[in-house]
Amino acid sequence: MTRRTDIDGRIAQGWGGLAPNGVHLNVLAARRGSATAAAITTAFTSPTDGYTPVLACVGEDQPSYVTLNPPTVILTKSRAMEGIHETLIFGAAPVGIAQGVLDVVADGLTEPDQDTLLLVSLWVDGAATNETTVKNAARQAMNAALREIVADEHAEARATLVAARETLRHPFYGGE
Repeated sequence: MTRRTDIDGRIAQGWGGLAPNGVHLNVLAARRGSATAAAITTAFTSPTDGYTPVLACVGEDQPSYVTLNPPTVILTKSRAMEGIHETLIFGAAPVGIAQGVLDVVADGLTEPDQDTLLLVSLWVDGAATNETTVKNAARQAMNAALREIVADEHAEARATLVAARETLRHPFYGGE
């Protein structure tokens, strides 16, 4: 597997699991000091009601939190609803995202440093109920998206899309 070093501004998506406990992510990668990194920093410092950016960190308890490296900023695509949905967005999904990032680090495809920044746009279905399933789905989605960015693992899939462009389908499109 080839490791890319020119990842600034690269974007990918990942899906993990099945609805309603599946997770969809969009991921943007940046290199520190770039315009893309400045955009991620701006997003991180610009919360709006119901859409608070979160820096991925993990630990046994709050005083033990450790920042994930590469630093990963998580923004939600939908407003976190009180109750289990909020727990999934601010607990289960970030743990899974962190695991997905660390899977790619463990495979040597990116470094656990402060020179790479990741922006993750997170969607968790409002009907989701299972923390472990959501965590695992987030891990799967993050792993897939980050591998696409740093190892260009989907080049063949992109060629297939071009060839099949007249027959493309999507679950939210029911037309012909």
